[in-house]
Amino acid sequence: MGTYVVTGAASGIGRASADRLRADGHRVIGVDLRDTDVTADLSTDDGRRAAIDAVIAEAGVRLDGAVMAAGLGPAKGRERLIVDVNVLGVTELLDGLRPALAASGNAKVVVLGSNSTTTTPMVPRRAVRRLVDGDLDGAVRQIRRRAGISGPVAYAASKIAVTRWCRIRAVTDDWAGAGIRLNVLAPGPVLTPLLQAQLESSTGSQVRSFPMPIREFGTPGQLAEWITMLLSPAANSTVGSVIVVDGGTDALIRPRDWPRSLPIRAVPRLLWAMYRAPREGRVAQY
Repeated sequence: MGTYVVTGAASGIGRASADRLRADGHRVIGVDLRDTDVTADLSTDDGRRAAIDAVIAEAGVRLDGAVMAAGLGPAKGRERLIVDVNVLGVTELLDGLRPALAASGNAKVVVLGSNSTTTTPMVPRRAVRRLVDGDLDGAVRQIRRRAGISGPVAYAASKIAVTRWCRIRAVTDDWAGAGIRLNVLAPGPVLTPLLQAQLESSTGSQVRSFPMPIREFGTPGQLAEWITMLLSPAANSTVGSVIVVDGGTDALIRPRDWPRSLPIRAVPRLLWAMYRAPREGRVAQY
């Protein structure tokens, strides 16, 4: 049995994932604002540092995996809070926990993304780049220029940024090279307390009108099943993937956007990877 950290473990997908892992006999270290093992505010520098220190103190030198489920939904006026939690609450914690994950030799990490990354219009590219580069102040200034929709834009931008951060690092020596499988699960609407509050608010009709071919919301239990699979040996060859579980919305809106052929500008990167891999022992022997 393994030792796993789950952020956002007090409710929603995080709680369902923690419960499922415990039911399977694993040890779970939950992180949230309340009602779990480690109490920490991931919107602050001190809170993130405290969370890293507390998890390492609980787990010791080794972690077998992590589920990064803590996050904030779209809300006008909370743009900075959203990007702090949704971006730094993932990236800083994973950077801090990476040595413990590497000590496992076969760790799995699942980051909760969102299908908002491919279904939300008018997200400023410059804001996303700044979030990936760590310039949150500049990103928030860009986001707030989308007057009237800054909340949803902040949420989508944060999820795009954290997904790109994961894909960039997933294939590096520090992550894949250390045996850490880093992947992103991108759900659509899931019946969490957050979604329930939105359904009961003035925006409820907009949420219900969101196009979902399957015509039903996901549940935390369903997502916990996906997460459990991505933490299992079945995912040993899954690295840097983004798995969309959204009832068909992404396919409905973007049916021809994926798969895409490799653009010409990417060919130099491909050739360099092909040149570099044999010299660094990155090619499997079949």
